[in-house]
Parts: sequence; C-alpha cells; structure tokens
Amino acid sequence: MKVSQVYQLVNTVTKEVLGDSVVVAEDLSNTVDVGTAVFNADSFDHYCRALIDHVGRVVFVDRVYKGYAPNVVKDGWEWGAALQKIATTLPEAVENEDWSLQNGTSYDPNVFNGANVIQKFYQKRVTFEIERSITEDQLKSAFSSATQLNGFVSMLFMEIQKSMTIKTDALIMRGINSMIADTIHADYAGAGLNTKSGIKAVNLLYLYKQLNSGSTLTASDCIYDTDFLKFASMTMKMYADRLAGISELFNIGGQARFTPKDMLHFVALSEFNSAAEMYLQADTYHDTLVALPNHEVVPFWQGSGTGYALADTSSINVTSGSGNTIEASGILAVMFDNDALGVSNIQDKVTTQYNAKASFTNYFYKRTEGLYTDGNENFVVFFVA
Repeated sequence: MKVSQVYQLVNTVTKEVLGDSVVVAEDLSNTVDVGTAVFNADSFDHYCRALIDHVGRVVFVDRVYKGYAPNVVKDGWEWGAALQKIATTLPEAVENEDWSLQNGTSYDPNVFNGANVIQKFYQKRVTFEIERSITEDQLKSAFSSATQLNGFVSMLFMEIQKSMTIKTDALIMRGINSMIADTIHADYAGAGLNTKSGIKAVNLLYLYKQLNSGSTLTASDCIYDTDFLKFASMTMKMYADRLAGISELFNIGGQARFTPKDMLHFVALSEFNSAAEMYLQADTYHDTLVALPNHEVVPFWQGSGTGYALADTSSINVTSGSGNTIEASGILAVMFDNDALGVSNIQDKVTTQYNAKASFTNYFYKRTEGLYTDGNENFVVFFVA
C-alpha cells in the first residue's frame, strides 16, 4: 500500500485552523484516497516490497431500499491493508414471455445473465507523528514537589492529545473539501460558478434570482435576507427528500444510489446556520417549518483566515484526491451519504526511547489512517455565487 508522509500538510493546516495563516492552496492528491478499480503499483508491503497487499475489509453495497422512510461508518482491522468496496448496477427488465406464447416456438431458459460488478480498492494511508522529550531530573529544580512535576508532565501529554485532535479533525475536513472540489468540477468543469446551478453543486443564489428577477442580493449579503434564507432552507429540505429516493443524479459516478435520512450527513457553515436560526426561527411560531434539516455545524471548511471573514470561512482552495484544482467561496452546506467519505482504520501507537547518557525519555506519538472518498455515493454542495 502507498503511505504518504503528511507531517508538512498537518503542520500547515494547523496554522490555518488556528488562524496563524491565510488559506493557502493545498494538494490533497496524495492525501485523499479516491479508490482504484484494480490493485496498482503501490500494492506491495513496505518490508521487503515484494509481498502483495491483502484485502483487509470488503464492503458490499447491498443496502435494502426502504423507500422514503427515513453517521460515516469508520472501523478498523488488524490484518490486511486495502479497503475493498463492491457494488453492482441495476438490472434491466426484459419481456415476460408468459403472455406471448406461440405454438411451435422454443423458449430458451439457459441464457446466462451476468452481473455488472463495480469495485474500488482504497489503499492509501496518511501518517504523522508528534514527538516530545521528558527529562528525568532536570525539571525538578523548577518545582517544589512531585505533584507539581507530575502536573507539568500531564500538561505536556495533554497538549499532545490536543494537537493530535486538531490535526485529525483537519484531515477529516480535507476529505470533505476534496469531495466538494470534485463535485463542483463535475457540475461546472471550468464554467463560472455564478453562471448556472448544477444538480449536485447547487448555486442557491442563482436559483433564487431565477424566481426573483429583480433581486439585487449578492453572495456576501444574501444570508442576511429572510426571503433568501427561506428559499435556501426549502431547497435543502427538498434535497434531503430527493436523496432518499434512488437516483443517478446526485453522485459524480452516475450510479443508482439512495440515502435514507438516518444515513444522511448534513453539514452547515456556522454563519449560515446562525443566520437561519435567528432570521427564520427566532420570531416564528411554527419554527419547525423553517428549520434546517437535522445537521452538524462547522466554523469553516478549510480555515478561518486571520479574521473569520465569510470570504475565508466559506472558501476552499484545494487540489482534490482526483487531481481537480478548485478555488471557490460562498460554500454554505454539504449533504452526503454515510458511505461517500470517511476515515478508516485509525492506528495509534506510542513508542519510547530512554537516553541514558542525557537522562531523558523521548515519546513518539504516531497516527496512521485511511482517508477516503467515493464519487459513486451521493454528495451535494450548496453555495452562493
């Protein structure tokens, strides 16, 4: 399997997340695994580089369709490397010959009807480590008791865990950003984002102005307009219903997929979520009529910039796992299937080494994980441009 070192990336995105840096272009092509149809040149072990990788997990897309009756499964495994995902396409109907029988005609029951099987192998990993040295005697002069020293050391380890969480959360958001980029590319393919609205990358402001031709709203002020917020909330609710019905329209691969509401992730940008709550629900008696569907909230997609301006929090500037470079702003929310993306097989390990000459211990906190996306599963982006 291919393992990419991402310590430089996670250090950079930490600065973006903490507001120490402006949003910069990020190449996620070696970070996000979009799957391959067959094993490739990366499919060898990293010990002797001759043994072929084994499949560690197989996922069958065999979900029972329950109609409109209404979140990413992340598991781990000890043996094997790749995640294999298998699906099949819908079979076509043929003539029922029961009702067209003719005397003397032979009806052949021995025709083989094979299935069209689609598979993807996910075998990329991303990895980084955080290092910390703890001295044995040198710190004692700075504290008056073992309790104080232990408290200091505990603080150091707590910061390691905090840093690990920040970096892992940032990587998860990179998976979402990669899918946003691929979805925008699929619907626009170089066209200006303000020229139309796609079916998967939905320009809410464009659609609103098609119904309100005299509107002078802009992408920067529309989220403070009550009528636009009502339209946006209505559109998002309709999409939650549409995704529950089986369709080929809402994923990049054009596969027949459906997303029941208990397997739907709806993630909204904080500015949009807060505006919808205050402008729509605060003075509305039947607030459930204008409330957004059940959702999670993020403060930004890629970073806050240096001042939490909407132009920064609502933007991405990435090269996706598929190699599509997209710079876009005004992204308000995303909806996606539980199987469209995720983090699998997180492996944490801590190793130590004691230096007897200088009396200190080095701690190495290591994390390896698989960050994957699947363009054959439903993913919808809502933005304004």
